[in-house]
Amino acid sequence: MSKYIKILIVFIFLTIKFSNAADGTKSNPFNVLLVPADGGTEEGTISDFQPIFNALTKATKYSFNIIVGQSYSAVVEGICSGLADFAWFGPVTYVQARERGCVELLAVEVRKGSSVYYSGIFTKKDNKHISSLEDLKNKKVAFGDINSTSSFVFPMAMLVEAGINPIIDLSKSQLTGSHANSLKALQAGIVDAAASSFNSYEKAVRQGSIDKDDFKVIAKSDPIPNPPLAMSIKLPDLVKIAIKNEVANLHNNPNIKEGMLRGYGGKKVDYYDTNISDVDMLPALKKMALIDNNFKLSIIEANNK
Repeated sequence: MSKYIKILIVFIFLTIKFSNAADGTKSNPFNVLLVPADGGTEEGTISDFQPIFNALTKATKYSFNIIVGQSYSAVVEGICSGLADFAWFGPVTYVQARERGCVELLAVEVRKGSSVYYSGIFTKKDNKHISSLEDLKNKKVAFGDINSTSSFVFPMAMLVEAGINPIIDLSKSQLTGSHANSLKALQAGIVDAAASSFNSYEKAVRQGSIDKDDFKVIAKSDPIPNPPLAMSIKLPDLVKIAIKNEVANLHNNPNIKEGMLRGYGGKKVDYYDTNISDVDMLPALKKMALIDNNFKLSIIEANNK
């Protein structure tokens, strides 16, 4: 385990009001760890999910303590180290935790009737030299967090599947830490292209961080499963069943007012689908096979040169 990850674990340990055996009581609540919402704040991310867990508390009498992790990796390490009982992941980080035997699926958000989203690679509209993935050879491309599904893993896999080796063929893979930072780097002309989810792209446009008229899409990914909510395998079965039943009915919960049922980035969701299985995460698993840890290490080393 890297020194960086160990520091993150210590940070979470100190941040969460940690108990060795959370039982969901007011004095010993279940800990919920969330990946940081792109382009948002810690306070905003918590407020997006607070109504959900408040409603779950009223329905089940279990109490919850919500914490935002400082990175995707921190959330995986947090729940796999026993510091959290529930977690909200990206699809790739869920698979990472599942492969370590830490978690099982709880639910996936459904928005506008869909349980998938998309990643893209963008460039400036006035760039006449880039119109396809092949044109990115010898160009500088921005990516987000190295464990992000839609700002790193899927975009990198898109390049590999197009016959481009990002380690060799790109002049630089600029790791910015987030979708929003990558898009800002493109807007500022620091890079030639940027990887981001379409959700984060649209959010940046709404917030005025970037100008939609300045961008064009080079490539769009295959469908990506929406970010899942998961629970620790160590939880008692009675707790798992109770929470899962209530999550499945959140959209009918009288304590959830209109507009209060939200998901990643504060987007409104129709409902949370609990009728899912790990089969639904296969797209993320297949991309992970292309973009493994050795690949990531090579990108980090190249980025630090």
